[in-house]
Amino acid sequence: MKRSTLTGHRLVAAFLVGLLFFCSPVTALFDRPLTWNGIPLLYMYLFSAWAALIALLAWILRGHGE
Repeated sequence: MKRSTLTGHRLVAAFLVGLLFFCSPVTALFDRPLTWNGIPLLYMYLFSAWAALIALLAWILRGHGE
């Protein structure tokens, strides 16, 4: 498979993972009155998921040394 096609498939998969991360039923799991070091759990989840998605996209687009 060509590299550009494989990268395209990985980007589509990352988009779907992002949809899963930020859909309402998943975010509702973290909407609790709990805090971690004074930061609400929902905010921690949203920023962690956002950072993980950015890291995933950077990993996909980096090229893996090929």
